[in-house]
Amino acid sequence: MSWKEKIYLGVVFSVAGLSGWATGSTKPNILFILADDQCYEALGCVNGEVQTPNLDRLAEGGAMFNHAYNMGGWDGALCAASRAMFNTGRSMWHNFKLDRAVRSKAWLNPPPEVDTGSTWSQWLSAAGYHTYFAGKWHTILHEAEDVFDETGTLRPGMPNQTKERYERNWEPGCSDWNPWDKSKGGFWQGGQHWSEVLRDEATAYLRKAPQRSKPFFAYIAFNAPHDPKQAPKEYIDRYPLESIRVPENFLPEYPYAREIQSRDIRGERLAPFPRTEYSIKVNRQEYYALITHMDDQIGVILEELDKTGMRDNTYIIFTADHGLACGHHGMMAKQNMYEHSLCAPLIVSGPGIPKGKRFDERIYIQDIVPTTLDIADIPIPEQVEFQSFLPLLKGEEYHEREAIYTAYKDVQRSVIAGDFKLIYYADIPLYRLFNLKNDPYEMNDLANHPEYAGKVEELRKVLLREMERYADEQLTEQRHYRKKPKPNTMPKKM
Repeated sequence: MSWKEKIYLGVVFSVAGLSGWATGSTKPNILFILADDQCYEALGCVNGEVQTPNLDRLAEGGAMFNHAYNMGGWDGALCAASRAMFNTGRSMWHNFKLDRAVRSKAWLNPPPEVDTGSTWSQWLSAAGYHTYFAGKWHTILHEAEDVFDETGTLRPGMPNQTKERYERNWEPGCSDWNPWDKSKGGFWQGGQHWSEVLRDEATAYLRKAPQRSKPFFAYIAFNAPHDPKQAPKEYIDRYPLESIRVPENFLPEYPYAREIQSRDIRGERLAPFPRTEYSIKVNRQEYYALITHMDDQIGVILEELDKTGMRDNTYIIFTADHGLACGHHGMMAKQNMYEHSLCAPLIVSGPGIPKGKRFDERIYIQDIVPTTLDIADIPIPEQVEFQSFLPLLKGEEYHEREAIYTAYKDVQRSVIAGDFKLIYYADIPLYRLFNLKNDPYEMNDLANHPEYAGKVEELRKVLLREMERYADEQLTEQRHYRKKPKPNTMPKKM
């Protein structure tokens, strides 16, 4: 019996009698667009600096989540963990086996209890959807060709990197790196920008959609705006350096960079140490240009959807696999526990979705998986650990999680409950405490204030509870968590 037959037997009978937003032949189409490394604030409708008119219109015509988190990763490639969670619906620690002998490669070993033949796309395919994938795959649990009905060009985790990008001259006006130089490869490898290739493939797929008898699930995965952040010159020119703002929580260098194993991450070498305001502006200029270029390609894809006449019965979901620091807190990359790196944009548009609605409830981006199954009236498989936010979209009763739990390797953990975030650095060891409501830029560490000792202890217990919930054994079994954390001797202001 094939995987389709096995999954079909598990869903077809229960689908028939369900009530919801779509049943029978009226099942909605689902267009899922995933960016790579786009911070939640990197939208024009959020920060007013980056130009994203197409995504802004999508948000105006739909709902947007202000606090959508990725759970983290086992090594520097956070996108691999994020995409594995999207494809299996399982949480981070239930997707892979912890192998202490090859700690940095733990994500190469899925545990036997993970059913690697059962994925998001397969559940939709078994329920009658035609499934399509093109773009960045980067999850070794499955091959895209094995779990989608049709695939376009499959891209690796990141475009090739070049020596010139990492060794560029950071003296103002002396750069020997140009993002529009096609000879350097990267996003230009093959002659056409990767975002434009994906645009062409996505529009070609949508153009044929009306000819099919099935609804579609199209998973369109951009590599943008991941470095090397290359875009045509006209997009760079839209962002004069004098117009770029340096983040309010800019630092020349993060004080615990080495202890949290971020100092030597490849992405942190995209700006000099110590950081300069000029280097941050240049990085943000190139980041914004690549995002605007991607936004234009998304605009063409949405125009094609309109031409098919199928938009009124299509749910469009846009997000990214996580955020990116790009100058916040003296960091450039995403291997940290701050909002700029944990949070991604999340926009949902479609039939019945409230227009212009902004949700402050904290969710995981992978909650998209059970939400789409709910929308399509497909029973949610037992292996799915994430939570549908369809009740929120429908204005019905919704039970928000008590806590959001995030992790990086065996050195960083955080938990968010209520207005507070507790960060734990295992190799120091050290706690940091921030009030996200009063201090959204996470600049005022409260962990060493006597009046917050009770809050630290309260969240420490929540942290331990969430470790157990998600079977996170890296700290509970190692020496790290048995150490007594040091008092935080850093200044109150960062």
